[in-house]
Amino acid sequence: MSSVERILTYPEAIREALEQEMEKDPTVIVMGLGVDDPKRILGTTGGLLEKYGPQRIFDTPLAEDGMTGVAIGAALAGLRPVHVHIRMDFVLLAMNQIVNMAAKMCHMYAGALSVPLVIRSIIGKSWGQGAQHSQSIYPLLMNIPGLKIVAPSTPYDAKGCLIQGIRDNNPVIFMEHRMLYYQRGPVPVNLYSVPFGKARLLSQGDDITLVGISQMAVECLRARQYLREAGIDAEVIDPVSLSPLDMESITASVTKTGNLIVVDNAWTPCGAGAEIITRLVEGGGHRKMNVVRMGFASIPCPTSPPLEQEFYPDARKIAIAAFEMLNPGKKKWEPKAKLPIEEVEFKGPF
Repeated sequence: MSSVERILTYPEAIREALEQEMEKDPTVIVMGLGVDDPKRILGTTGGLLEKYGPQRIFDTPLAEDGMTGVAIGAALAGLRPVHVHIRMDFVLLAMNQIVNMAAKMCHMYAGALSVPLVIRSIIGKSWGQGAQHSQSIYPLLMNIPGLKIVAPSTPYDAKGCLIQGIRDNNPVIFMEHRMLYYQRGPVPVNLYSVPFGKARLLSQGDDITLVGISQMAVECLRARQYLREAGIDAEVIDPVSLSPLDMESITASVTKTGNLIVVDNAWTPCGAGAEIITRLVEGGGHRKMNVVRMGFASIPCPTSPPLEQEFYPDARKIAIAAFEMLNPGKKKWEPKAKLPIEEVEFKGPF
């Protein structure tokens, strides 16, 4: 195949990864709520039913625990399932299967068994989704040995990480932020994989390190533009993979800048930001640093859109926090400019 790059959207990149891996490997199947409905999970499974038939891509009942058990059984039997849970909140209904079964099989049977399973789940804001449809529970899953967790923010990484996940013999949690579905970027035609455990340096800077998880990597890039108004040069890192986590790249950046803000897509206590900062402190070997965690406000997500706006971090909030870190005691600063795209309207149903 040619390695020519085209511009694809995030869901187009996911769909291409599924199609190419299903073409290459007949053991790859796709299952989950809505994978065969007209909208095909915002386009990510479009055309696969027609090409590969209902034995390899099929809708499932509203029974997350039971269907996750089916996916694990299929993986143990030699298939490579991609199980779509749509919202990450729904993964909570299958925690016993994921934590006590999928994550532990290889260890309990001394490597004789493996569970090559990818669980796709969507996180992020929409319109008035409320407390039970807004959660990002990946910090809970980062605590579980045996699971790999990835949160790609670009179409290139979405395709490459999904292919890597399908080929991995361990269970992989693949997170997709709703707002990333509007991202566009170059994606090679050919099959390729993105290794887990390697962060992306999105932009270089000398004054402060911004680490953004999933969609927050995009917000950090926007915050970097705001900070230029104040003469602040921010370095932006996208971890891509949360378990395993590339601390080497983050440590190198913070050693240079001495300042770090980690922006999470979840509540901050015991979260990914807390883990990154703890590992930095434990690692030692670098100069004194200032650190801040940002994430969800410490309440369940409100339903009202104006309150929901306050619940989530965004580029302006990140930029203000960075300025305050670098200029303690100075008058409060806010960016004057408005970037061309502050938010993109989310158009459901998920």
